[in-house]
Amino acid sequence: MLDKEGYRPNVGIILANCRSEVFWGKRVNQHAWQFPQGGIKPGETPLEAMYRELEEEIGLQRTHVRILGRTREWLRYEVPEKWMRRVRDGGGANYRGQKQIWYLLRLMGRDCDVKLRGSGHPEFDAWRWHDYWIPLEAVIDFKREVYRQALIELHRYLQADRRSRPRRLESAHP
Repeated sequence: MLDKEGYRPNVGIILANCRSEVFWGKRVNQHAWQFPQGGIKPGETPLEAMYRELEEEIGLQRTHVRILGRTREWLRYEVPEKWMRRVRDGGGANYRGQKQIWYLLRLMGRDCDVKLRGSGHPEFDAWRWHDYWIPLEAVIDFKREVYRQALIELHRYLQADRRSRPRRLESAHP
């Protein structure tokens, strides 16, 4: 499903743990790391697609996360010509790239809740927690500007969430 400009609607997911580190997944059989993302199916809202992709790609349910924020507008990237043949097969002749709504989520569950093999077609074969800004240095170059825009726009929600959470008191027991 493409829009009239040739962009495929998609959602991106930035999942943060309690230390505000972000989930970083290694694509199956590649040395490419990225945030979870996936296409929006016809009739599906971005929110519905985000929850579906969250479960399909990393095995998390709605109860495992809390939404902190989302991007206000679609963020777009174009796929370079050298990658086009592979993606055009599923996207159509006028495919240019993807437009994405990005969600920032807080993991309310535990690391062991992440299940990369939850679906029949795993996207990732490894994952780790990373500093919030590291993905900008490590993501494939044609996605870098969208990642930068999403991280900048959503950072305020992460900061607000950290300020609103009560701090743990140190035990007064000797």
